[in-house]
Amino acid sequence: MLRRGKLSRQPLGNVFFHKLEVFLPQREKQSRGYNDEVQFSLRDFRADDFTTLWEIDQRCFAPGIAYSRRELSSYIRRRDSFTIVAEQAATADGKSTVAGFIVAEANGKVGHVISIDVLPASRRSGLGSKLLLTAEDRLRSLDCRNVVLETAVDNTAALAFYKRQGYSVLKVHPRYYSNGVDAFVLGKSLAQPSTLTPTG
Repeated sequence: MLRRGKLSRQPLGNVFFHKLEVFLPQREKQSRGYNDEVQFSLRDFRADDFTTLWEIDQRCFAPGIAYSRRELSSYIRRRDSFTIVAEQAATADGKSTVAGFIVAEANGKVGHVISIDVLPASRRSGLGSKLLLTAEDRLRSLDCRNVVLETAVDNTAALAFYKRQGYSVLKVHPRYYSNGVDAFVLGKSLAQPSTLTPTG
């Protein structure tokens, strides 16, 4: 769905929020999503989630942007990272289904969203916004003042989503992904509490 960085092992350093004048899709008219009635619960990652999360990642991203098992495992296991998993409410048979997840990390005063993945069937339910809001709150509790993330320059859906969440483009990272696509680096101040947007 939305993303992210293959090269995020580099230290983030100090981030200055000067908006780069780059076109972002205009905020679309807010409307009721077709998945508005779906209920999700959030919890922390468990070791037995890994294969499911990796399979979701392969469904959400194209080759060259989707993570290998080794990459995803490395990001999840980083010392200062955390992973929040979203489960859809249990069905009649009592089983719950993982619908998405977010991986983020705290690097001093700067938080970094490594990846957000939401399965296609669970999009337009507000789940992406709920995952991002929860991660931002966690980063804020870890004394992060700002948060940054990366997304492909041609991922218009991701850019529109992040604009609704209050993110601005900070710079362009040429050939950021292994398939040669450039990335926008986006950022947001965490000075104010997060608020949930109607769709995402």
